[in-house]
Amino acid sequence: MSEKTVELTETNFETTALRKDGKPVLIDYWATWCAPCRMMEPVLEALADELDGTAVIGKVNADEEPALAQAARVQAVPTLLVLKDGEVVDILMGVQSKNALKSKLEALAA
Repeated sequence: MSEKTVELTETNFETTALRKDGKPVLIDYWATWCAPCRMMEPVLEALADELDGTAVIGKVNADEEPALAQAARVQAVPTLLVLKDGEVVDILMGVQSKNALKSKLEALAA
């Protein structure tokens, strides 16, 4: 995991993911056994580097944090939630392109 991606747990989820400072937040619900999740890892790390200071890229291990996955109604991994000011504005499932995610987050940050 990149230094700029944030591992989200029940301890830091509210303060990190549900922030209301105008920065968009992308949350990746993933699992170690999930091949598509592993495909997304370098994409999310690149996004975290490119959007450092503009957006927050967080990761929730759905196996280690089942309550967070259940609260988000995650039924399959990878599931990506896009939040703005603590509210879910988009839900994406499966592998996504870096450019599509970057465009979405930049539009929300503007």
